[in-house]
Amino acid sequence: MFGLYFFILLLLVAVFASFLAPEGYDAQDIDKAFRPPSLEHPMGTDNLGRNVLSRVIYGSRMSLQLGVISVSIAFVAGGGIGAVAGFYGGRVDNIIMRCMDIIQAIPSILLAIAIATTLGPGMTNAMIAVGISGIPGYSRLIRGSILTVRDMEYVEAARAVTAGDGRIIVKHIIPNVLSPMIVQATMGVAQAILTAASLSFIGLGAQPPLPEWGAMISGGRNYIRDYWHIATFPGLAIMLTVVSFNMLGDGIRDALDPRLSH
Repeated sequence: MFGLYFFILLLLVAVFASFLAPEGYDAQDIDKAFRPPSLEHPMGTDNLGRNVLSRVIYGSRMSLQLGVISVSIAFVAGGGIGAVAGFYGGRVDNIIMRCMDIIQAIPSILLAIAIATTLGPGMTNAMIAVGISGIPGYSRLIRGSILTVRDMEYVEAARAVTAGDGRIIVKHIIPNVLSPMIVQATMGVAQAILTAASLSFIGLGAQPPLPEWGAMISGGRNYIRDYWHIATFPGLAIMLTVVSFNMLGDGIRDALDPRLSH
């Protein structure tokens, strides 16, 4: 429930960022640079005099966008690939899964870096890179789930009334294997936010002056000995967001597991 409450809070902050932030995320005042946390600036100011609180608030919008869109790409593409592999089996399954094995042999962060470097830095390319790096995990998960249900009676009944393969997959199989995919996607948002923050930290994600949390940590790392607040608060935002999504995923898994008594 903590994860759910924090997610709702984060969503509200992201939606109403323009009303909640005391200043614009790119509003600069060099005379107020490196101000420590105070009543006027609860999270202090950065090296350009920008309000860290405002940038963290606006950053919630960007980080959620990065996480959700990246996971959506992996969910749809990986789910479709895994559904085809699991439903048809045989040579089709073997070819697809060997391709997924090759992709999974590369650490996901390195694959995301390689794709982002090829496409170029930027928010959109970072989302594509993180989404592609997550495809193998989703394809394997839904393939395994489909292998357990593709020979069930309701699938045989659909075949008996001459339903096409596409209709059987979309209408009968996928709705019955969505539970583990939903849990994986919820936890995947946390991993996607971490990966996107890593890309921004090394300059391959969101570009200045966009207030993405990873980019904010990167901008504040040179001053962390004397002005700890610049990098600490966006780092805490990442940590709390990731923990909340992991807890939310655990809760959804328990709620969707029919073997658990409620």
